[in-house]
Amino acid sequence: MKKIIEEIFPKEYVLYVQGEGSAVIPAMMSDFRFDHVFFTGSTAVGKIIYKMAAEKLVPVTLELGGKSPCIVEDDADIKVAARRISMTKFSNAGQMCIAPDYVLVHESKKDAFLNALQNSLRQFFGEKPEDSYNYCKIINEKQFDRITGYLSQGTVIYGGRSDRKNLFIEPTIITGIAEGTPVMKEEIFGPVYPSYLSVQLQKQRRSLKKIPTPYLSTFLLRAVKRKKEWLESVPFGGGCVNNASWHFTNHHYHSAGRV
Repeated sequence: MKKIIEEIFPKEYVLYVQGEGSAVIPAMMSDFRFDHVFFTGSTAVGKIIYKMAAEKLVPVTLELGGKSPCIVEDDADIKVAARRISMTKFSNAGQMCIAPDYVLVHESKKDAFLNALQNSLRQFFGEKPEDSYNYCKIINEKQFDRITGYLSQGTVIYGGRSDRKNLFIEPTIITGIAEGTPVMKEEIFGPVYPSYLSVQLQKQRRSLKKIPTPYLSTFLLRAVKRKKEWLESVPFGGGCVNNASWHFTNHHYHSAGRV
């Protein structure tokens, strides 16, 4: 990024500063008064940025992530749903703010969905994702340690291997997550996918409303009535129906997504 920016922009136009954010940003906010601050990242760090900017009355734009849910109804095309979800969730090893964070799947489809999800991961990355050209590493050791900490907070049914030296975490699916655990309170931003099973997905809408507005939501289903109910009852920034993060890829598509 540094190389690209310095080749394209004169230094008097764009200044690129490298370093650990927790050390670099406070110094910059203290030594300069910016006209406007734009921050993209986690909610926790966003609060810190907002506080530092407020002390100098600097306006701020925050683009934050969150717990982005994926809903798989009992009438969904399970194989298609699993393929599209896994493609987005595990691209860039899950290090994307537009990746689905966790999945709620109707109990009648749990086995079919989890099997299809595992088959998709094998198809995309093979039996040894560490050797796959299409699978990347975790950005640094700090994030590696944070993400691997989630692996023990549920039952691993697929994946789970990691290598700190090479910053590798295998695409992982976990179930049996206890309510209130960090993996279900924090944005994962990595290749760990919690899966919840529910008989009555409609009842989950109440709990979803209590979660701070997620960056996006994904709905896999066929019934038009259900689609309308989900889109109107669950808060989110952007969303897709029968696809995952598709609204970020083609501006000709409606924000609710189409297949």
